[in-house]
Amino acid sequence: QVQLVESGGGLVQAGDSLRVSCAASGPSFSSYRMGWFRQVPGKEREFVAAISWSGGMTNYADSVLGRFTISRDNTKNTLYLQMNILKPEDTAVYYCAASFGGLATKAGDYVYWGRGTQVTVSS
Repeated sequence: QVQLVESGGGLVQAGDSLRVSCAASGPSFSSYRMGWFRQVPGKEREFVAAISWSGGMTNYADSVLGRFTISRDNTKNTLYLQMNILKPEDTAVYYCAASFGGLATKAGDYVYWGRGTQVTVSS
């Protein structure tokens, strides 16, 4: 089992950049496909980005394509999400998650979750 802890969230202005991280503990981090999701109150958890075990393949939601970049450092057991040109609609709690499958976009395909980090973008 892997434990996931997100960090790096905060309050920024529209147009700013922010990088959130996800530190993993436990065995075999490099064997998991990893993803980022986000959620606002009253709405379902929304897929943001996913990355393969090696980092060689990625997948993004249309709403963040070209602005966000997912990456991982398997030597540090850490997942990253670089967010550029942030918009107020990016405001949400951001969660990292681990999957045994492919570049899954559904929350139900992920088996381990962190507790999230709040990102707030002011206009």
